[in-house]
Amino acid sequence: MKEISVDIIEQTICDLCIRANKQLPEDLVRRMESAAREETEELPRSILQKQLENLDAAKELDIPVCQDTGMAVVFADLGQDVRVTGGAFEDAVNAGVARGCREGLLRASVVRDPLRREQNTGDNTPAVIHTRLLQGDKLRLTVAPKGFGSENMSRLRMLTPAAGREAVIDFVLDTVQRAGGNPCPPLVLGVGIGGTFEACALLAKRALCRPLDEEDGDLYYAELERELLARINALNIGPQGFGGRTTALAVHVEVLPTHIAGLPVAVNVGCHVTRHATAEL
Repeated sequence: MKEISVDIIEQTICDLCIRANKQLPEDLVRRMESAAREETEELPRSILQKQLENLDAAKELDIPVCQDTGMAVVFADLGQDVRVTGGAFEDAVNAGVARGCREGLLRASVVRDPLRREQNTGDNTPAVIHTRLLQGDKLRLTVAPKGFGSENMSRLRMLTPAAGREAVIDFVLDTVQRAGGNPCPPLVLGVGIGGTFEACALLAKRALCRPLDEEDGDLYYAELERELLARINALNIGPQGFGGRTTALAVHVEVLPTHIAGLPVAVNVGCHVTRHATAEL
């Protein structure tokens, strides 16, 4: 049995919160650079170049890539041969998020009560934690700070099985059209299909953390991802909503088996700074 101290978990979460907010994944930066080269119109190309310059400035100044440092979403894949010692796992995660907020000078964006909004928690806690128990003796932690300019544009719909593939495509396209420039495109889209009401939303959230150059392993869904990306980029919404061929950088689809009477679909919208950082203990 491998033992991992809550002190190590806290420190790791703290580091991931800061890194995720200050350094975009390299595959996303490369995709933005490629999009800037491929844009044929001056305005969208210049916007993409400015977005890339902002990333360079954030690195040089050691500040977050976006002023909205988001709500901390934490994915924890816990090996069943791991024993967490010295305290409670979720307490350690939240302590790490709080430290990351303080030490990284991240904006505190969480209100304590969703309707009576008088009080900010002051340290971006509590985190939204999704834990899976897997085989092995490793703990894999991913912190994905989620800003709400893009989160607010996300949608979920319970389709009927008869609706089929085209209805899923129409729903995704309609979600992007409704969003327009509000979520700071170019976008990364996570699409969850199947499961239940809550499961498809979690699929969509997890999909945002997949590497951009990694297609779905099922050829049918890989083709669906490519079709969705092409049709979204034909909408001419473009960077920041000013037109152009780059409305989305990637579309990732994740699926689960579902009930014979349902077809749940969720679209989680990510902005051009779709952030996440991972560590394995």
